[in-house]
Amino acid sequence: MPSLVARPSPFHRYARWFLAYLLFVIVFGAWVRITHSGAGCGSHWPTCNGVVLPRSPSFETLVEFSHRTTSGLLGLLAIGLVVWSFLSGQPRIVRISTVLTAALVLVEALIGAGLVLRELVADDRSVARAAVIAVHLVNTLGLTAAASLAVWWSTIHEPLPSRIPTATDRKLVLVALAGLVLACATGAITALGDTLFPPHPGHLVDHFRDGWSNTQHFLIRLRALHPMLAVVVASVVFGVTSRLATHEDPTTRRCARRFRDAVIGQVTLGILDIGLAAPGALQLAHLLVAQLVWISGVWTFASLRRA
Repeated sequence: MPSLVARPSPFHRYARWFLAYLLFVIVFGAWVRITHSGAGCGSHWPTCNGVVLPRSPSFETLVEFSHRTTSGLLGLLAIGLVVWSFLSGQPRIVRISTVLTAALVLVEALIGAGLVLRELVADDRSVARAAVIAVHLVNTLGLTAAASLAVWWSTIHEPLPSRIPTATDRKLVLVALAGLVLACATGAITALGDTLFPPHPGHLVDHFRDGWSNTQHFLIRLRALHPMLAVVVASVVFGVTSRLATHEDPTTRRCARRFRDAVIGQVTLGILDIGLAAPGALQLAHLLVAQLVWISGVWTFASLRRA
């Protein structure tokens, strides 16, 4: 969390709670995919199998309906975040962050509705589903960034001394964040492939060899792309955070250190994910830590833009 020089306001505490709940909803969405429950409510939206409350629901229906319920609550909480930011007189940049958060929650819902209505769920293996999943993930990153910036900017920070140069550092962090977007997007496609075509435990060589086989489904062939890109992006993050480790501002040093540590944890989980054939629980942990990596990177960038 960003450092505070004053007691957190009620709005700031609510923004932190909202961000935590957002992460829960994101992970829950992955659980829907892992359990093949995306078609649990049929091709109906916003109703479930044509009714408001499902009757005698199957397991898949319960999972999908629960996800829709938690997502709907997220929308209401996002509206509350916007209203509170205006009523409590938050700085303009905080109000912008909350409005953007609410807007991206709406986009998230529309993308989810499109997946259901076009039946790009459950066992669908089309290119269209993979493309939408990647777009869905990028929007999720934007949503998480907006919510995390609402947390950051609602914190009272000490001013950054004007003598500290930050322009180059900001550009480098932006490069690292752009790399994370690509890595996460390919990771979403890889996770979809692991769900539809479960890999064999311990076959690390096969995991990469299948990526060069023209006879395999495209989701299997893309498996090798994500880990290779992730290694490159992790190297970039290490380079950037090593530079920031000697930054004059202690808040920036702290954020950079957490950014680096989160990436180390994510790479470790990625290796385990491949070695253990992507079990569901590990996929959920991998997704959660990916979001924490992203938030750490966003806060590192924000620490360089303090006024």
